[in-house]
Amino acid sequence: MNAVIIAVLLMILLSLLRVHVVLAITLSALVGGLLGGLDFSSTVQIFGNGLGGNAEIAFSYVLLGAFAVGLSRTGLPDFMVDRLQVWMKRNGERERDTLSRMLLFLMLLIVASMSQNAVPVHIAFIPILIPPILLILNRLEVDRRLIACILTFGLTAPYMLLPYGFGQIFHKTIADNMEASGLPINIDLIPQAMLLPTASTLIGLGIAVFITYRQRRVYKDVPLSGDDPSMSEEKSYSTTSLLLAGLAVVVTVVVQSFYRDSMIPAALAGLLLLFVTGAVKVKKTDEVMSEGIKMMGFIGFVMLSAAGFADVIRETGHVESLVQNVASMINGNQIIAALLMMVVGLIITLGIGSSFSTIPIITALFVPLGLEVGMSTLAIISIIGSAGAIGDAGAPASDSTLGSTAGLNADGQHDHIWDTCVPTFLHLTVPLFLVGWLTAIIL
Repeated sequence: MNAVIIAVLLMILLSLLRVHVVLAITLSALVGGLLGGLDFSSTVQIFGNGLGGNAEIAFSYVLLGAFAVGLSRTGLPDFMVDRLQVWMKRNGERERDTLSRMLLFLMLLIVASMSQNAVPVHIAFIPILIPPILLILNRLEVDRRLIACILTFGLTAPYMLLPYGFGQIFHKTIADNMEASGLPINIDLIPQAMLLPTASTLIGLGIAVFITYRQRRVYKDVPLSGDDPSMSEEKSYSTTSLLLAGLAVVVTVVVQSFYRDSMIPAALAGLLLLFVTGAVKVKKTDEVMSEGIKMMGFIGFVMLSAAGFADVIRETGHVESLVQNVASMINGNQIIAALLMMVVGLIITLGIGSSFSTIPIITALFVPLGLEVGMSTLAIISIIGSAGAIGDAGAPASDSTLGSTAGLNADGQHDHIWDTCVPTFLHLTVPLFLVGWLTAIIL
């Protein structure tokens, strides 16, 4: 049995059984390394060395968590809840439910989508925007699993289709690797090839909004900073504190747009502005940082362990053998070829957690394989793009799902696996798998 398949399936099984995802990833990495021919000491060493691969991202999450806590101290969440209450009083209850929910869903969808293209801040907006509106979601009794689907859709679909921001990077990665594998393409063909696969995720999102998660779900109003009564004075807000909070958000977004390779400068800029302007008292620095670490520590450790897992799996050499074994099973059949390619992409991306990192791995063999079975250029582009992105929604170690959990679990009422990974997998990954497979056949 291939070590990659076993390791990924074990990680998913343990996670679904509610074993802590960090422990699930670590145990799966050890099993995968041993089955892949590495001895125990080598596996542990490779895993440990690989932890640094996502260290910067993990540290960025902590800083963004601290920034989110700082924003909560300005009174911004209370202001937003107060505005919502005014809206509720001005409108009938039925109108409130329908219109308020839809406007909120639309706002989150637009912001998430823009984070990939127009204002390419990626997941940096989530710890800033989502925690302050959790109370609003609670008042509207919105199922947070739906919000996870909206956010994850916004973080994945735009880069698959649109050649701007992170989409430009994704498309260029596909084009460059296809050329290196012997099939130069016009990069302008990629949006055409990815139109149907991307549309499938929109259909899945529509099912989540209007069918699966339309029912009410009750959550407790839990302050982000805990139940310490000494925090009560921090809950008031003024025009000045709200303006400073808004300015801090703007500064963070602007700085992030200049430093796209790292979220650290943006998070630091927002934090420093809050402290320097007095929006958050300097003497509260320790409390804000501690709460930020508490809020985002889980996400950071998942990112670290995921980097170690990916290094172990790559070192076994079983990723390449997996793809080669699939090639030997196809026997010239396009339908089977497309199906197995999608399966391979799903397994690799679920394990590594990054669609961008999956593309170079699969392209080297998918291009000659596609040409061998007579696939068109558009079909090969579609299968590579779809197979590369397929595990991004639903993968326990994907920054798209981790980012959604980072915001929605700020008050400890949202489970990463069952409330983010499973819903996004069912509504976004499953449609992408089916339509991506069919698209590669019909193009």
